Amino acid sequence: MMGNINFLGILKDSATLAVLAFCSLISITYAIERWLYFRRAKGSSDEVLGHVHKLLEAGKADQAQAYCQKRGSAVAQVVQYGLLHAGRSRRDIEELLGTKRLEEKMKLEKNLAVLGTLGNIAPFIGLFGTVVGIIKAFQDLAAAGGGGPSVVAKGIAEALVATAGGLLVAIPAVIFYNVFMRKVKALGVEMEVASTRLLVMLGAK
Repeated sequence: MMGNINFLGILKDSATLAVLAFCSLISITYAIERWLYFRRAKGSSDEVLGHVHKLLEAGKADQAQAYCQKRGSAVAQVVQYGLLHAGRSRRDIEELLGTKRLEEKMKLEKNLAVLGTLGNIAPFIGLFGTVVGIIKAFQDLAAAGGGGPSVVAKGIAEALVATAGGLLVAIPAVIFYNVFMRKVKALGVEMEVASTRLLVMLGAK
């Protein structure tokens, strides 16, 4: 039964579970870091551009730049970069805004590959631990010279814990990865919208 399995003892004796515990720590650390970053990076293009538009109409271009610079959102950073190069031609501003969007997107996607990788490899690490554990269980059966299934039952049950551990690491990592990638796409759309509207507001030719 599950209640008879010493999970702490298995963790101490199993290198695979130790690796999975380390992977879990990495996954949680990066998930928290990304969550905090996305909290700062989120922002509505309507809100930012609405404030910027009022400042530009009042002839306060410097204050508009300062407003965007103070805000940590990805949209505000793109708009601020466009305002910084407002005197250039429309084509130049479009290209500069495009490069800034790519730069912000790279910041948003930072460390997400780690979560995606852990979500993919953790089940295989767990499966490897299970295979090794089952091999060891049958070796114990051979060494015992008999005794039937009861000799290996406990060993196999403990070996299967590695598979469960792999899934326990992988499932949250995949969920976090998908949630954050959805946020990257949403913010990418906001940056595209802000760039197009900013060009119209600036009246660049």
